[in-house]
Amino acid sequence: MTTTNLAATNTAAAATPAARPDTVYFFGTCLVDMLYPEAGLAGMDLLRHAGVTVVFPEGQSCCGQPARNSGYVEEAREVARAQLDAFPGDIPIVVPSGSCAGMMKTHYAHLFEGDPDQPRAIAFAARIHELTAFLVNVLGVKLADKGAPVTVTWHPSCHSLREMGVREEPKALLRQLANVTLVENKRERECCGFGGTFAVRQTAVSTAMVSDKLASVRETGAGTLLSSDCGCLMNIGGHAEKVGDGTRCRHIAEFLMERCHGG
Repeated sequence: MTTTNLAATNTAAAATPAARPDTVYFFGTCLVDMLYPEAGLAGMDLLRHAGVTVVFPEGQSCCGQPARNSGYVEEAREVARAQLDAFPGDIPIVVPSGSCAGMMKTHYAHLFEGDPDQPRAIAFAARIHELTAFLVNVLGVKLADKGAPVTVTWHPSCHSLREMGVREEPKALLRQLANVTLVENKRERECCGFGGTFAVRQTAVSTAMVSDKLASVRETGAGTLLSSDCGCLMNIGGHAEKVGDGTRCRHIAEFLMERCHGG
């Protein structure tokens, strides 16, 4: 177990920002809409505090991942097509979920293979950004911590790591917070066992995986687990509640917004 005082080791500075946009779209995701609205609101507020105008198209819905992963390719394509229609402008699309972002950025081109909308899907995919990576790599945000001392640990989702390539950006944001101490989880890159319908179809395996994940979180001694994917938070937090574990599971956007802007 490695403990890092984030204020004292702020060596992973934000990457040099790319061209900074004035306006972005925000894709809220299904789980944010239904279960974690505060995470979506916090994500949009972080962007606004960074000086960016946020557009939330009301016609947006699901990215299509649940249907695609369940083998309903045609249905997934139609859901995805609705997103192409909902985000027509040539501006970035910021997503507070590596899983949904990975679906749209990585799989839309294949989903629309042979379809007249494939060029549109490819252009759409090129505009997708995961929230923490966008804050660091494009906006170069600087955060000032206004909260009391707290110890946290981090859980990256499988899709954010392997499809979006988001690894150090969330921690780079946390390293800016003077009163936050990060305890590295030696098994942080292991899957939490959610996997959408996997958790339903393979309940026993999923339960074993989330039990291992929660045990590794408990070993860090941190009282708060942060992640950028609501599916993981729902799975780990739900299991923690079921077994009476006191670990608090929070979306990083909500955590950052609360500590830096009091909201």
